[in-house]
Amino acid sequence: MNDPRPVVPRLGEIGLHNFAPYLMNRIMGRYNASLREELAALGLTTPKMRALAVLSVIEGPTIGELAVFAVTEQSTLSRALDQLAAEGLIRRESHEGDARAVRVYATAAGRAAFDALWPHMAENYARMFRGIGEEERQAFVATLQKILRNIRKHEI
Repeated sequence: MNDPRPVVPRLGEIGLHNFAPYLMNRIMGRYNASLREELAALGLTTPKMRALAVLSVIEGPTIGELAVFAVTEQSTLSRALDQLAAEGLIRRESHEGDARAVRVYATAAGRAAFDALWPHMAENYARMFRGIGEEERQAFVATLQKILRNIRKHEI
């Protein structure tokens, strides 16, 4: 009778519009959909775009690290990387200390493709925060970072 677990309300009591995971999925679904036309024009898919975006910021991650940062299943990412390599947008290199570890790098063409997409990504990002002040945006991002630390499986 003395159960130490807190009583968690049911989803129907919380409501979809107050359930953070639902809201985050809706936001990211809308963000990705808003970029589809630009992605298609550049011959990119969401996994390819995510890989190029990460590679524009992080130099030479392993495929496993790239999968975590790109929030993409490793099998999906591997197919995307095969296509990006065939298109000359990325290159893979074996890691010096471990031949099994392959590092991924954006090529000049890959950086150019991402640079062409970035203005559209930045525009959509700005639209998400329209009417939200800088202090509130920073607080929101800080909260998201805390949530990620609470739930992440990887240290990166």
